[in-house]
Amino acid sequence: MLNSSLKKEAVVKLKAAMHKYEVSTEAVKGNAIKLHNARTYGADVIKKVEAYINTLANTPKEFAKSIEQVRINLASFKALSEISYDEKAMIKLAGGGAAAGVAAGVATAALAPTAAMAIATTFGTASTGAAISGLTGAAATNAALAWLGGGALAAGGSGMAGGSALLALAGPIGWGIGAASLAAGGFLANKKNKEAAIKADNERVEIVKATRVLEATNTEIVHLKESTQKLATGLEQSLLTFTGAVRSIRSFTEFSQDQRDVLRAIINNTESLSALFMKEVGK
Repeated sequence: MLNSSLKKEAVVKLKAAMHKYEVSTEAVKGNAIKLHNARTYGADVIKKVEAYINTLANTPKEFAKSIEQVRINLASFKALSEISYDEKAMIKLAGGGAAAGVAAGVATAALAPTAAMAIATTFGTASTGAAISGLTGAAATNAALAWLGGGALAAGGSGMAGGSALLALAGPIGWGIGAASLAAGGFLANKKNKEAAIKADNERVEIVKATRVLEATNTEIVHLKESTQKLATGLEQSLLTFTGAVRSIRSFTEFSQDQRDVLRAIINNTESLSALFMKEVGK
């Protein structure tokens, strides 16, 4: 048949692009979970530093300012981590139309509440967390799910050209291009060969764009996870070493100059670690 080989070749390329996209999706999801775990560990270390500072009398005012900044930096992460993620609720809250498609795509990519939380804390902006942190209970959950489900579309309103990693993660369902059925061949079966080939090639271009976004985003996530883990581990070790050496001291004024310098370095590193929680990826 005319253009039959053209159609077959286009479908093969589309399937290959879909496979590569799925591999990238799994990589992002897996590393987002690892980043979330590293941040959870980092938040615990920061809590230990804050607890120790609270045991000391006569600490400098600069310490209080640093601790307040640390709390601000962690607010978004904590807000997005302390809610319940549910796939059905996410889709329902997104409403109908394209937003529901994005919600379904993200939910499918997330698979489990743990992954959904990791994705939310990885791609959630400071403003998102700040808005949610002002809410409690069901209101906070609804706001987060609505953002994760429908907000992805608003953030990436220009389509894949907008370079939104969250939208890329939503997948074909979220984009509304039906590439999954195309790859399966069902949609193309009733199309003329040339028309089917053009359709398949167009869909493949969108999938390739999304894959490139996800690959770049995955690299960002890995680097951020490594930086967070390294700084958190070093900070915890510094705190343990310091507190072990000054166990009997309860006032900042009793420290030697060297000890004060070490404690200031611990506070500075705590603030630096908290700043990593504000770093946005996939933009």
